[in-house]
Amino acid sequence: MTSNEFRFFLSCDINLPVTFRIDRLEGNLSLPNSFPNSENNVSSESGMAELYVECALYIDGAPFGLPTRTRLKSTGLSYCWSELITLTTKYRDLTAQSQLTFTVWDVSHGERLIGGATILLFNNKKQLKTGKQKLRLWAGKEADGNFPTSTPGKVPRHERGELERLEKLVNKYEQGQIQRVDWLDRLTFKTLERIKERESLKNGTSHLYLVVDFCSFEHRVVFQESGLFPSPIASTNDIVIVWDPEVGKINPSEHKQLKLARSLTRGVIDRDLKPSSNERKSIQRILKYPPTRTLSGDERQLLWKFRFSLMSEKRALTKFLRCVEWSDVQEAKQALELMGKWEMIDVCDALELLSPVFESEEVRAYAVSVLERADDEELQCYLLQLVQALRFERSDKSRLSHFLFQRALCNIELASFLRWYVAVELYDPAYAKRFYCTYEILEENMMKMAAGVNGEDDGFKLWQSLVRQTELTAQLCSISRDVRNVRGNTQKKIEKLRQLLSGLLSELTYFDEPIRSPLAPGVLITGIVPSESSIFKSALHPLRLTFRTEDGGTCKIIFKKGDDLRQDQLVVQMVSLMDRLLKLENLDLHLTPYKVLATGQDEGMVEFIPSHSLAQILSEHRSIISYLQKFHPDDHGPFGITAICLETFIKSCAGYSVITYILGIGDRHLDNLLLRDDGRLFHVDFGFILGRDPKPFPPPMKLCMEMVEAMGGAESQYYTRFKSYCCEAYNILRKSSNLILNLFYLMAGSNIPDIASDPEKGILKLQEKFRLDLDDEASIHFFQDLINESVSALFPQMVETIHRWAQYWR
Repeated sequence: MTSNEFRFFLSCDINLPVTFRIDRLEGNLSLPNSFPNSENNVSSESGMAELYVECALYIDGAPFGLPTRTRLKSTGLSYCWSELITLTTKYRDLTAQSQLTFTVWDVSHGERLIGGATILLFNNKKQLKTGKQKLRLWAGKEADGNFPTSTPGKVPRHERGELERLEKLVNKYEQGQIQRVDWLDRLTFKTLERIKERESLKNGTSHLYLVVDFCSFEHRVVFQESGLFPSPIASTNDIVIVWDPEVGKINPSEHKQLKLARSLTRGVIDRDLKPSSNERKSIQRILKYPPTRTLSGDERQLLWKFRFSLMSEKRALTKFLRCVEWSDVQEAKQALELMGKWEMIDVCDALELLSPVFESEEVRAYAVSVLERADDEELQCYLLQLVQALRFERSDKSRLSHFLFQRALCNIELASFLRWYVAVELYDPAYAKRFYCTYEILEENMMKMAAGVNGEDDGFKLWQSLVRQTELTAQLCSISRDVRNVRGNTQKKIEKLRQLLSGLLSELTYFDEPIRSPLAPGVLITGIVPSESSIFKSALHPLRLTFRTEDGGTCKIIFKKGDDLRQDQLVVQMVSLMDRLLKLENLDLHLTPYKVLATGQDEGMVEFIPSHSLAQILSEHRSIISYLQKFHPDDHGPFGITAICLETFIKSCAGYSVITYILGIGDRHLDNLLLRDDGRLFHVDFGFILGRDPKPFPPPMKLCMEMVEAMGGAESQYYTRFKSYCCEAYNILRKSSNLILNLFYLMAGSNIPDIASDPEKGILKLQEKFRLDLDDEASIHFFQDLINESVSALFPQMVETIHRWAQYWR
């Protein structure tokens, strides 16, 4: 059964008696005349309590049939009847308000009422309850069968805790609603037992619980009165849901026609078929579809019909492979033969074949063979996504993983980043086993590597140099926690940081052996300079550390603990990729794709770029121009600064305006827009992407009036040049929309917040930003209108003021 099908039985069709099992009693049972040091359930006179359970069926508040009793049960530790009860009433006779009452009696010293509980047989979705149900007994009260009841067995919502949530999940697991993973299940149930013990010791509850196991069916049972259909007129406040089991299923006649059209005998005829003028136009339209577009039945049939004539069109292969019915062995075989003869596709299309849509191992292996043509620089642009694509492979030792290992062995930078990308995924419980296996194979391959490869040391030393990166980050995490716990202002925290680096952790001042920088593995770092290290004034107090390098220089990084940098890492990777795409078209917009590396779920490193926020610049210098005049004065240049500096500022503004629009970057304010001394503007902190924004009514892009004024105002030639750069960059990136969409599609299974919440919605938002329905000229007009709309947005100015107040009081 596929995940989108919902199969069910109607209660009126089940001609079986109502059956359930009374399992056991849980909790501490207080009995009269008990021993002072005895366990629960032990009486002093008889030594044992004798209990039985009386159960009765009530329909619409009235008793239906005779009550049923279990056998007497007495034991020193717990009461476990495990007795199957079969009523004379059948499921088809039940109503939506049918209830079972359970009353526990003790007869060891005369008949004494322990407690009772009542449970509805159907839930609020009108589905029959199945599996184990844990009912809380009302002490000293006999179960009430009235509707509504005064003795509900369900624990009130406000009293439910972690234990109740876990028990509900265990019930689903036992009914097969949660996938079984043996090695993970064993660990989970051990942890669950420890949680139960801890909760029982902590709470020390006096409640008693009766565990009842209701009968389970192959499919869910939905309430339906015999011979009737629920009418919306009966209750105007209820929405009547009708389940159609045939929704989404294949039409038999259409399927037969499709099989005939794709039969092997058609292969001889189709080989010489050529599309007509209209069919050619339809095919060209289909080939322009983004990779996220689902093909209709007619479009799939059209591509299959002319598959032979399309073999010289490399763009058509991915679309053709989407038309194949892979469950049909003969059709799949024919498709794979054609794939081997098809015009070789581009690397960006090969990435699409690694998405979860394509499960065929042969197709995925073909995609890897295309990737082998990419050089190391290009491969590094896609490495993050290729690691995520390992989730969609059928086995741990796939062709893709083998390819990544082989390339990593030849390039230490690829090896370092591959190791970190895999290590971070070890925290994902769903794929931890896959990535543990990947990590172990990478380690094994590197350890076997002979000395002299690329002029490096032997494999063991090489691997150890990468492992020391992890040891370094662990020490930085410890320092970050210690510094954050220091009471007082930022200056006191800085003093504590420098004290730690030069005192207890003085081994960080000078490393025993050089370590490869996690951000730039080609650089060897030899220690930290305490006097040049500091702390940023923000909630998480990130560390700004200055490292010595082996060549006698220094490099500065920001270390963050308590912040998930995986989303920032993705965005900066996209900025770097887009910068590369623009430069390939001879358009250098002076972007600043600084390096970001997530080293864990809530920690990571960021390259420090000397710069100032626009908020600080406007506060100290009143305008951007005044600030730039300080570093690049020119009495004969525009606005008193050099032409090169102004051009750099304009280009960088244009580049980031386009990129932040396409990626839907949110939460932009003057504190996360930074300006370098040479005039390069760039963005930092990407907590909101793909259209998400904590601010109401955000403009399409962050382009404040101060930035426009630095270009001479909206009527100046420099502002016109800015808009020209924007439109040129937008059209260049639109040409690579498939590559960008494929990379985001491979991230669909990741744990990045703004993608994991709704991958399909996020990717569709990204696709919309490219406006693939417009030609180049129309897209220029569209983007110019966007710029004008952003500049005229007044509401964000008020948000900036509020943000500056918040920063002041930190």
